[in-house]
Amino acid sequence: MYVNDAFGTAHRSHASTEGLAHMLPAVAGLLMEKEIDSLGTVLSAPVRPLAALLGGSKVSDKILILENMLDKLDHLFIGGGMSVTFLHALGNPTGASSVETERMDFAREVLTRAGKANIQVHLPHDLVVADRFEEDAPQVKTVSADAVPDGWFIMDVGKTTAQEFSQDLAGCKTIIWNGPMGVFEMPRFSHGTRLVANSIAGLTGVTTVVGGGSTAEAVEELGLMDHMTHVSTGGGASLEFMEGKELPAIAALPDQ
Repeated sequence: MYVNDAFGTAHRSHASTEGLAHMLPAVAGLLMEKEIDSLGTVLSAPVRPLAALLGGSKVSDKILILENMLDKLDHLFIGGGMSVTFLHALGNPTGASSVETERMDFAREVLTRAGKANIQVHLPHDLVVADRFEEDAPQVKTVSADAVPDGWFIMDVGKTTAQEFSQDLAGCKTIIWNGPMGVFEMPRFSHGTRLVANSIAGLTGVTTVVGGGSTAEAVEELGLMDHMTHVSTGGGASLEFMEGKELPAIAALPDQ
């Protein structure tokens, strides 16, 4: 018998993840079952209001998630590097931070679609910026989202934004979180992620699902794993699952 309990590689069509499932009696392991149930439920039958909290470095990484989930959401929170492109698309200065210019039309489309569907979009109101993209940057300060200085880098959401995100998330019943709010790997710029993570972990009666990869690493580092409903073990796999894609290793298993 073949038991697949490796959700983190379920998006890969390999001999060890898909091939054996066609050659032996195959079943999903307990972890695989939990991942499918947890992620599947929040996508197909979430308790509302439903919120997606998205961060990380690129809009490109989350395009398919937004296309698959946007119409299902009540709230969309955008932080991290993703917010840079959205803020730039709205005409805000973004200093020396990387802007995905080829994704600006998509960002505007998301905002337009959300407005028509009465989905509340939450973007940063204040930002932590530095004169260098370094942990020990000589100058660091908090500025309004419309006042990023030329040549400076956006490193984190500001304290006011993190508090506002936390307050609004507290009114939701299901939260899907994928992507940190800033350059979390640099402790000096991890405060936004820490504040939001601790707030989410302290909620009661709320289903909280954390995507894998850097988001799971942040939650683990903060010691909050046991305070979330589900922390996915898959980075790419959880992304593709939330994008609505068929994961080959799961598709190869019998439905029952």
